[in-house]
Amino acid sequence: MIQGFRTACVILLAASIAGPAFAQTPGADTYKAKCAMCHGADGLATSTMAKNMKILSFKDPAMVKAPNAQLIASTKNGKGTMKGFSGKLTDDQIKDVISYIRTLQK
Repeated sequence: MIQGFRTACVILLAASIAGPAFAQTPGADTYKAKCAMCHGADGLATSTMAKNMKILSFKDPAMVKAPNAQLIASTKNGKGTMKGFSGKLTDDQIKDVISYIRTLQK
């Protein structure tokens, strides 16, 4: 009985430590639903459509250096062929997507 209890405790401890490592950031689902079709799941913009639309990879130095405010403005107002998401996404959702994009840049 005590051995089973110890095993259960070890499993619960391991799950509680590993859980956050597998948790997605709040912007991941929004990115997948609204952005990935053009920018790619990995943000590298390698699809034929992305190349035809001249979408930059999020790992492009200009995108990495771009301040969050610029990315937020582009997301809200649109840029190039991308239509803006103002009124379609909340400010918090847009900030979460930008935070998620920053994880793709690593």
